[in-house]
This record gives sequence, structure tokens and C-alpha cells, in this order.
Amino acid sequence: MKNKTLRNNIRKMTLSAMFLAITYIIPTLTQSIPSFNIWFSPMHFPVLFCGFIVGWKYGLIVGFLAPILRAYTIGMPFPVEAWPMAFELASYGFITGIMYQYLPKKWYYLYIDLVTAMIIGRAINILMKIVIYPLFSKSFVLLGAIDSIIKTWPAFILNIVLVPLIILALQRAKFIEGFEDKMIK
Repeated sequence: MKNKTLRNNIRKMTLSAMFLAITYIIPTLTQSIPSFNIWFSPMHFPVLFCGFIVGWKYGLIVGFLAPILRAYTIGMPFPVEAWPMAFELASYGFITGIMYQYLPKKWYYLYIDLVTAMIIGRAINILMKIVIYPLFSKSFVLLGAIDSIIKTWPAFILNIVLVPLIILALQRAKFIEGFEDKMIK
């Protein structure tokens, strides 16, 4: 029993480190096309998957650390943008993980989980921008809120389409624990 728990914890930490590395690498690969990073939101995918696959604790940590580490090591996103993004992504990882753990294992709950996480995460991002941006300039508050809602809608659609399909494929492959065949039926 003790060995199984230790193996499970090592597996979760390893997967979390992988998701954190992916949040670091994908935006670096796509940064030559700035509008692509805004539309695609490449750090969101690994954090959402971390919440679903590894759980809420790890999703929360990976979500919070990803933008902060990138901001203070390579300067992107800018630190003033990284802090609201850290709280947004932390909420993505937390909400997807906690809802996936407790909601019934039916395919349509993936969408409920995902949409809930994205709405709450985006609201947290906007609230954090309202708190942080005035420290730098009053014009940032309105612009930050508009950016958060309008410019990232393609990423919302992409998340709603791709994330559940990939999670269902991982469940079918029995990669995610607790999978039941009746879920896809």
C-alpha cells in the first residue's frame, strides 16, 4: 500500500513537471506570431490537462507557477500581466481538477467542468487586473478587461472543442484513473 501511494505521488509530480515544462515551451515556440499566442492561449491547455489528469492540487500549483516562472526568467508574459494570469491559470487547474474528481464521470460533465473553469478563471483574471493595473496606469484597467474578454475568444472555442476530445481519448485509453466504459456510451 505504501509503495503504491509513493508511486502514485511520484507519477503525479512527474506529470505536473511535464505540464509545467509544456507551459514554458509551447509559448516560446509560438512567440514569433504574437497574435497566435493571444488567440491560442498556449499556456491554458497544459494547465487544464494537469487539472483533469493529475488533480486539483497539482493543477493549481502548475497554473500559478507557469506564468510567473516565464515572466521572471524570459520576460514573457510581462510581470504585470503574469500575476493576473497566474491566478487565472491556478483557478483553471483547481476547478477542472476538483469538478472532475467529484462530478459524475459522464462526457457532458467535461464541458460543464471546462466552461465553469474558463468563466471563473477569466473573471479572476479581470479582477486581478483591476487590482494590479492601476498601480501602473489607469488606462490599463479598461484595456486589460477588454483584452481578457474579446481577444481570447478563439482560445475559449479551441479549449471547448479540443480539451474534452483529448480527455475522452485519454479515458478510453485508460490513462486517466477511475475510467468507466459506461462514460463514453
